[in-house]
Amino acid sequence: MTTPVIIVHGGAWTIPKDIVEESRDGTKKAAKAGYTVLSSGGTAIDAVQAAIRVLEDTPCFDAGTGSVLTAKREVEMDAVIMDGRTLKSGAVACVQNIKNPIELARMVMEKTSHSMLVGPGANLFAEEMGIERVPTDSLVSEEAVRELESFQDNYGGTVTNLFKPRASGHDTTGAVALDKNGNLAYGTSTGGISGKKPGRVGDSPIIGLGGYADNDVGGISCTGHGESISKVVLAHQIITAMRTGTDAQEAADKALANMASRVEGYGGVIVLSRLGDVALSYTTDNMSWAWAKEGTIHSGVNPGEDIQEPVGGV
Repeated sequence: MTTPVIIVHGGAWTIPKDIVEESRDGTKKAAKAGYTVLSSGGTAIDAVQAAIRVLEDTPCFDAGTGSVLTAKREVEMDAVIMDGRTLKSGAVACVQNIKNPIELARMVMEKTSHSMLVGPGANLFAEEMGIERVPTDSLVSEEAVRELESFQDNYGGTVTNLFKPRASGHDTTGAVALDKNGNLAYGTSTGGISGKKPGRVGDSPIIGLGGYADNDVGGISCTGHGESISKVVLAHQIITAMRTGTDAQEAADKALANMASRVEGYGGVIVLSRLGDVALSYTTDNMSWAWAKEGTIHSGVNPGEDIQEPVGGV
């Protein structure tokens, strides 16, 4: 019997002081939601979905409600979920008017023979599955509007300013879980980068780039500048290093250092080994994260933080 554990992140960036506590609270609640599933005997897949739903429903995160805006002031979201036991995955990209894209990603995995649906096809599938369309306005936070106005017509400036140390902006959310049967899963959900061209897709919904899960090795969810993550195949770097014997923390640290060196890209990762070892690393000023194991939730926002409290107290 394996000891269940879940880790979540709310994105790697410089978190404004006025939403630090909301970010901290949101990741703790997400970790608790996932851990509640695991501690009652639920699967890693169910735990990841439960955790990401909380992140998608929290406006300070760039996922679901709170997603950033494209250059045309629309919301286009990406999400993915992967089963480390079977290596099956499901993803959606550029989906619109869906409150919880992680649910639709799971339906792609379980109810189709495909691994990804995009744009209008993803929305058509959502209709077929009976998922309610919601107004775009219901997914847009004040922070997302402010961000777009700050970088309107200057997408290059958005990338330069949001994805580096001392950056300020929204970013991807994710979760990785290990259940009592030793099965791993990971999931990621994002609204992308503020001011992006309609149709832009980053690393998040593509397995091996923005995340991966394999029962034989571990699970990963990445966050940061999607194009940079894609160039260095960040999740693949980490999983390959772990497969050859590197521990999770060293693999995460080295992969992020390599991304900064090779392509001047910044971000963060959360990792679980197949044995439940926890690792997290980031090259931005902050990353909101939380993980739960053996009845305790660990959380942090700033470098060096590790606040511990009973799961029941969160």
